[in-house]
Amino acid sequence: MLMALTVSVLLMTGSAEARGQQTDQIPGVSLGLVYAESYLPALAVKPFSSTFGGVGLASEVEAIVAQDLRYSDRFEVMDSLPAGLIGDQLDYTLWDRLGAVWLVTGQLESAGEDFVFAAELHDVVYGELRESGRFRIPAQSDEDFRMVVHRVSDEIVRWATGEQGMAASRIAFTMTDSEGNKDVHLIDSDGLNLTRLTDFGSLLESPSWSPDGRKVAYTSWRSGYPRIYEMNVATGSERMLAAVRGAGDYITPAYHPDGRTLAFSVLGSDARSGIFTYDFERDCCLAYLSGGPWYDFSPTYSPDGRWIAFNTQRFGDAVPQVMLMPSEGGSAETLSPYEYGSGGYFTAPDWSPNSDLVAFHGRIERGRYHVLVASLEDDGRVLRQLTTEGNNEDPSWAPDGRHLVFVGERSWGYGLFVVDVGTGRIRSLIAGRRVGVPDWSPALQAR
Repeated sequence: MLMALTVSVLLMTGSAEARGQQTDQIPGVSLGLVYAESYLPALAVKPFSSTFGGVGLASEVEAIVAQDLRYSDRFEVMDSLPAGLIGDQLDYTLWDRLGAVWLVTGQLESAGEDFVFAAELHDVVYGELRESGRFRIPAQSDEDFRMVVHRVSDEIVRWATGEQGMAASRIAFTMTDSEGNKDVHLIDSDGLNLTRLTDFGSLLESPSWSPDGRKVAYTSWRSGYPRIYEMNVATGSERMLAAVRGAGDYITPAYHPDGRTLAFSVLGSDARSGIFTYDFERDCCLAYLSGGPWYDFSPTYSPDGRWIAFNTQRFGDAVPQVMLMPSEGGSAETLSPYEYGSGGYFTAPDWSPNSDLVAFHGRIERGRYHVLVASLEDDGRVLRQLTTEGNNEDPSWAPDGRHLVFVGERSWGYGLFVVDVGTGRIRSLIAGRRVGVPDWSPALQAR
């Protein structure tokens, strides 16, 4: 694995801004801005029809699907077209004249207390049906309604692109209330269905989803010391990882892809500080991976579980860096662009769920923090800058490996944002709230 100290930094954006250059402050790094337009095929959504009692629900399903496809950043979505213009019959020639490349049609049918949604994806250019499927949809009052529809959207994305979608997912993050307490909240990928997961009247940090999407681990201070807890999202049941090696703060949990092993950091222990793993399922088998007189923390696993990226202060408290090591421990290599004796501030790594991309944030622009992505593909490395406005920290990957959620600070305050790595498009999830350390779930199934 190549760990060169000099890398290129590219900013990816879908805007039409003029080309430019920025010379700024990463030691040993050539920092350039590249602006590029990305071609997105036009996808039209024909108003969904319904039979046997599904009239009102069909429009709601249509609205969710159209929004999900727009937020996938893979299409230019055409929806809300006048029914009089479109007609009842499927006319490929008409849709071709309107500029559509793909066409989504759907019909909602009553099936007892639930409904069945028949979805079709048409290739307008070739004038043919590409894919179709039938999906059981619960009543709108059912708590699973929106997540089931999100799964339909993800299937349409897969039909059209062959790639995974991210609509059927949620984001865990912390939010501070008016009394200074910090709890874990959840929100759907489209910015709706905000719910509070914990309510302990204390401080919580670093929520982390289990690979099956059923549990969230986090650090809580409610016992008086930072300890790691795991909560079942559906039932609210909770258990604590006991402090097993002297005193110390237990922080920044992260699940191994096997779903049973938890990596975390112990800081300030009388015994040994550093990164450890613990078999949470068997409640045993503590293993020490790395550490020393410095702090190592914020571990994140590669998709195959063979590597860990983590933060370290071994080069100095003022210059945290991102490093890589085997998941069983061993020699570590620097991933962030650090030169001995130079500055540089890089922290909060998160490994893509399906590629050799590691996101983190760095201080690069006159004291500003921005989201960066490092590529390890083909033993090489390119560092891309994804944000330019305000301060941007704590990125976390969506299950599609294409989108990142992050905490942004703007003139009006804090919020959660999503950036598409392919086009550079940024959208807001939550605005004007003090939020922190988001973690994007894997693809979720209905409860």
